[in-house]
Amino acid sequence: MKKWKKGLCLLLSVLLVSSAGSAGTLSASAQELTNDSIRQKEEEIKKAKEEKNSLQSSLSNVKEIKKQLETSKNNLANYITELDANLSTIQAKIEELKGLITEKEEEIAAKEKELEEAVAVQEAQYEAMKARIKFMYEKGDTVYLELLFAADSFGEVLNKAEYIEMLSSYDRKKLDEYVAQAEYVSLCKESLEEEKSVLDEARRVQEEEEASMNALISAKEQEISNVTSDIKNKEAAIAEYEADIAEQNQTIAALEKAVAEERARLAEEQGRRYDGGVFTWPAPSYTRISDDYGNRIHPTLGIQKFHNGIDMAAPGGSAILAAYDGKVVAADYNSSMGNYIMIDHGDSLYTIYMHASALYVSKGTEVSKGQKIAAVGTTGRSTGNHLHFSVRKGGSYVNPWSYLKG
Repeated sequence: MKKWKKGLCLLLSVLLVSSAGSAGTLSASAQELTNDSIRQKEEEIKKAKEEKNSLQSSLSNVKEIKKQLETSKNNLANYITELDANLSTIQAKIEELKGLITEKEEEIAAKEKELEEAVAVQEAQYEAMKARIKFMYEKGDTVYLELLFAADSFGEVLNKAEYIEMLSSYDRKKLDEYVAQAEYVSLCKESLEEEKSVLDEARRVQEEEEASMNALISAKEQEISNVTSDIKNKEAAIAEYEADIAEQNQTIAALEKAVAEERARLAEEQGRRYDGGVFTWPAPSYTRISDDYGNRIHPTLGIQKFHNGIDMAAPGGSAILAAYDGKVVAADYNSSMGNYIMIDHGDSLYTIYMHASALYVSKGTEVSKGQKIAAVGTTGRSTGNHLHFSVRKGGSYVNPWSYLKG
């Protein structure tokens, strides 16, 4: 009996040492959580910080842009061309930022759900540990002693000792998992806050870029106004305006000629026909008609001039739609029309869309009625965001209302 009890005491000592010794090592599942999920969260936090720094360093420098443009002010066409190039760059940045903001909003929603799930796991672990600790506090070590001393033989003691060791390891494992989960929850919260910080920074940068774009647009409007409002230069301004219109007409006529020659070469004259349908409204976000088709007093020159299209005032960046099915025969830029698109609808019928901030189709693209082809802007000889919409039939400009109203 003495030898049996000595063996029992020795076994208890071993169990206590084993349990204490396991306190400094994480269980396999907790280790997996630390090595995988936690490392992933740390990478996400690092990436978010890098994104935020990148946003801060990519802002457009309006002062520097204006300084560079000063040298080209003696030639209005060159000035407009250079300024519009900068506007296009800034507009592209704004579109990227809008995409980033949408992406971050989606990521934040996912991370909030992820955090909610991680906290739920942590709370469940905590409640389970509280129940276990309460049980151990009430029973103390007596539960183990009762198990051992109830044994009828040393062999049975060994079997029950193995069970006690399993219980001890299980408790340690659950504690390690809770500690690892707590760290994971903390990193989830930090990752979420960093993503929110990136979102806030993206919104701030977008506002600054839009302010920069508006500042450049104002500078262009002022420069155009300076040239056209100077009485001494009035005649020169009128001549320059007429030269611009002549250049526009020449460009459009050359495009029509090229299309006609291509059709003749490919014998496709019968291939595309306008079926007489009503055009869709090309600027769905328009707020008003700022200038109608026909003869009118030019807004800056103060003389009567023919206006070959309809000007639809609309917010910068809003959609421009193809008025009807057709093929894009031009998607280009010049200093008068700015970014423009010309679409062939068959039967020598064309639509033209001018002053866009961005073009979404290229020459040769087949487009459908109502398809988004560009964004409203104020590029070229323009003094405010709008779409200049023109229709040509048989080589001449015609009233767009005839096609828009049916």
